[in-house]
Amino acid sequence: MNYARFVTAASAARKPSAIRTLIDLYGKDLKLAIYMGTGEPNPNLFPFKTAAITVEGGKTIQFGEEMMKRALQYSQSAGIPELLSWLKQLQVKLHNPPTAHYPPSQGQMDICVTTGSQEGICKLQPLGCNIMNVASDEHGIIPDSLRETLSRWKPEDSRNPKKNTPKFLYTVPNGNNPSGTSLTSDRKKEIYELARKYDFLIIEDDPYYFVQFDKPWAPTFLSMDVDGRVIRADSFSKVLSAGLRIGFLTGPKPLIERVVLHTQVSTLHPSTFNQLMISQLLQQWGEEGFLAHVHRVIDFYRNQRNAILAAADKWLGDLAEWHVPTAGMFLWIKIKGISDVKQLIEEKLIKKEVIMLPGNGFYIDSSAPKPYVRVSYSSVSAEQMDVAFKILAQIIKESL
Repeated sequence: MNYARFVTAASAARKPSAIRTLIDLYGKDLKLAIYMGTGEPNPNLFPFKTAAITVEGGKTIQFGEEMMKRALQYSQSAGIPELLSWLKQLQVKLHNPPTAHYPPSQGQMDICVTTGSQEGICKLQPLGCNIMNVASDEHGIIPDSLRETLSRWKPEDSRNPKKNTPKFLYTVPNGNNPSGTSLTSDRKKEIYELARKYDFLIIEDDPYYFVQFDKPWAPTFLSMDVDGRVIRADSFSKVLSAGLRIGFLTGPKPLIERVVLHTQVSTLHPSTFNQLMISQLLQQWGEEGFLAHVHRVIDFYRNQRNAILAAADKWLGDLAEWHVPTAGMFLWIKIKGISDVKQLIEEKLIKKEVIMLPGNGFYIDSSAPKPYVRVSYSSVSAEQMDVAFKILAQIIKESL
């Protein structure tokens, strides 16, 4: 892989921060007798001394004075070492990427912690990019649509900078927000082969990977990445905590290093305290304990999905259409007979104290009229779903 064409001029110009480099080295437990390098605040002056956090099952995570000093101090830009190590083992267990066994020069798998997966994605978005839409259906991206989009170029054009060929495909492969659809294994294989043919990267943004309702889970793009062209964004937001803002990027070392350099000059590093809290929990659980928790989360959201489908069938059967979500926490509804539901949702429905999201905000052209509405079933009861859809049905009938 030639990664140079995927790196923007701004990213290529970034150099390692001398201070951040020292912190990264210092964080590797080097036995420095007199450390006078980076200007870290004296932790003895921090007012927070100890903490005990009770977790599911009644066990606790203890932050003694020394651990608390570390938790409240600067840390490495890529993430604290013990969390990175745990996450690398998890990725190998779940996906077994071919690149995990490659040398660094050939796109070896690397990983960094981010302040939620959203931060990782925003650092990968090229400035001034030209976004092209690819059609999808209930099974995710349609490979023929992608193939048609790519047909305006020749595969060899990727070697010619003047041709301005596509640099990456962005996809949410499981529980796609807002539609709830998931890419099938066969489609992923087709798409990956197109990526190889036309030499573009795949940004696999997968925050709902751990909220898939059906087994077996389809293989990920990362699991089939023989070239080192997949950058995968994972998140703990949906299964551990949304507010802790801990996610992680996995991808070829040359590109992950670019992301870390961006972190060095922006947020410096994700919260040390939050990383340590999650790391302590994961060490306490182990991989089996973590996956057991994941399956409890899945069971809950599957029941929520089934409840909202029952309410939709009861009240909206003749008024709307939808696909059954295979992952995530959203139902994507197309209202029949109304070309633009924005006013209906934002003005009429909200007066009835029911809040849903018009679908136009999820399109490249958000001003274009759309008959879609996105409904979240994550935190409402079955009774509330029933009431909300009854009210929605009444408003739709009044608007037809």
